[in-house]
Amino acid sequence: MCGIAGILNIDNQLNSSEKIVSRMITMLHHRGPDESGLYIDNNICLGHARLSILGLETGTQPISNQSETLWIIYNGEVFNYIELKEELVQKGYSFKTDTDTEVVLALYEEYGVDCLEKLNGQFAIAIWDTRNKELFLARDRVGIRPLFYTHQNGKFSFASEIKSIFSDPEISRSIDPEALSQIFTFWTTITPKTSFKGILELPPGHFMTVSKKGVSDPKAYWTIPSVSPEERWQGTFDEAKDEIKELLTDAVRLRLRADVPVGAYLSGGLDSSILTGLIANKFNNHLRTFSLSFQECNFDESSYQNEMVHHLKTEHSEVRVSNQHVKDNFSQVIWQCEKPLLRTGPVPLFSLSKLVRESQFKVVLTGEGADEIFGGYNIFKEAKLRKFWARQPDSKWRPLLVERLYPYIFKNPSRARIFLQKFFSVNSEDLTDPYFSHQVRWRNSGKNKNFFSLELQSKLTKYDPYKSLAQRLPKSFSTQDFFSKAQFLEMDIFLSNYLLSSQGDRVGMGNSIELRVPFLDHRVIEFAAKLPAHWKIKGLNEKYILKEAFKGLVPESIRNRPKQPYRAPIKESFLTDDEDSFVQNLLSEDAIEKAGYFDAKKVSFLRKKFTKESKQAVNEVQNMALIGILSTQLLHQQFIEDFKPEEIKLAVPDKVIRRR
Repeated sequence: MCGIAGILNIDNQLNSSEKIVSRMITMLHHRGPDESGLYIDNNICLGHARLSILGLETGTQPISNQSETLWIIYNGEVFNYIELKEELVQKGYSFKTDTDTEVVLALYEEYGVDCLEKLNGQFAIAIWDTRNKELFLARDRVGIRPLFYTHQNGKFSFASEIKSIFSDPEISRSIDPEALSQIFTFWTTITPKTSFKGILELPPGHFMTVSKKGVSDPKAYWTIPSVSPEERWQGTFDEAKDEIKELLTDAVRLRLRADVPVGAYLSGGLDSSILTGLIANKFNNHLRTFSLSFQECNFDESSYQNEMVHHLKTEHSEVRVSNQHVKDNFSQVIWQCEKPLLRTGPVPLFSLSKLVRESQFKVVLTGEGADEIFGGYNIFKEAKLRKFWARQPDSKWRPLLVERLYPYIFKNPSRARIFLQKFFSVNSEDLTDPYFSHQVRWRNSGKNKNFFSLELQSKLTKYDPYKSLAQRLPKSFSTQDFFSKAQFLEMDIFLSNYLLSSQGDRVGMGNSIELRVPFLDHRVIEFAAKLPAHWKIKGLNEKYILKEAFKGLVPESIRNRPKQPYRAPIKESFLTDDEDSFVQNLLSEDAIEKAGYFDAKKVSFLRKKFTKESKQAVNEVQNMALIGILSTQLLHQQFIEDFKPEEIKLAVPDKVIRRR
């Protein structure tokens, strides 16, 4: 895993590009601390920061084809590169390295854009064609690896992270009001929008080109599967279980390919337990595992982790997360994530990747993706129950089914049921809402836009974030059942832009750790899409077919345990009266008014609820408000007020290729 960056100016010769791209790569040192390299000609400068995992001695980038007419910089891994290399050798290609990078370049030379369909991996690719003077950019199917770009001042700039693009002093920096509206609705931005004006993200499963013809619109080579009735699985349940086992086992096998040791995250949940079970039983009897435990018992899963460690006899390490730990590391996580957050979940994961690095590991397998493709989240079950409720909205009994989803809420039944009626209220008209499954989450998140300043609200008078979302929906969306719609929304919005970003790539690569996600092998995704919804959620039993497929691999106590969403403390971490804390400083009336995004008096009132003297209860929406406001203030401070690209010290590249 690595960091890539570059600047292209087709019409004019680049001036000072080597210095700027060297600075851009310096900003990505955490993504690639092992080596760095540059390619420079009259029109383009490409930069690469390398985290060496394959071809340790020969993989320094940029890398060219045999004729030196194509040059590649590449962030990621293509796991089936060995099989693809054999195919290319039979066609007459020869290779000078042992890396997947050179295989990707040869595939592009042989097949052009169609090569993307052959790749099984997680990647962001940049290839410069010296003959046609064309830059080709591409991103993996589900967006595991990031790629950002901007076209300003006659230059096209791109990089693995936005801070790298901002290291060019000529690039303007400002937070996008529309992005804030999206984040305070959907919890994240809608691709291609990012938190900053003029900075775009290449959507997952897309490619684009830049040449004398201009900057092309991104084009899709893969989309989230939308399966017609004719394409549904025609086999039996048992045959489907066997297929899942075969596909996932092979996905794990491919993702264990590395020239360095590979470990695994072990949360104590079903997904990570299945992966670690597969690795330990089929591939590696000396597995190293890593996990989190929490001071707050409501967030802690260490008892299940310990049970799985004992079951597999892995060598295990954990990070103990205190409430103070979340607060102390929050600023650094915002710097890595480059966006406002409504959750503190990324903070412990950042610390976990630090533990992995300190343990001399560079690669870990994780269980992300299983909930999205096999129906593991409560949001899917909520939608199922609310749909059932909507048929008889006045029923006294149907709403009570939600108690089975959130038993910890219902310790006081009478109060809980009043809360339930308000929070999950539903009527028959709600069923016509295309976002039915997510309307409760988004409606409550959107309440926090009341904290926006009058100035920010005036900029958003004519903006509707739902229209931005509608533009991303495929034509087939309206014909899908409610469960398929819910899966699409979760994968298209939350999976790529939050889970794989703020809780994945950004916190992993912040400590030079590559995360690999077998459940998001495109073959697993495409097969799971063909299965009927009732095989995924049977009654209220989530991921039913996955549990049945791997029965016997993990202990029954873990296979049948209730789903516990991953969370980290908010109020418990930010409940303080420390006048010198960064929280007090960033949320002071002066700081709020100076930044201009929020109403200072409303924020002050909210902040008082988080003091030790306050007797007022803080609900989940207010927790999100505090973190959203605080992280926006941090983002403004780090990237708008205090960011000084001219002061970035340049690293000397290990490899420089000049072809002027």
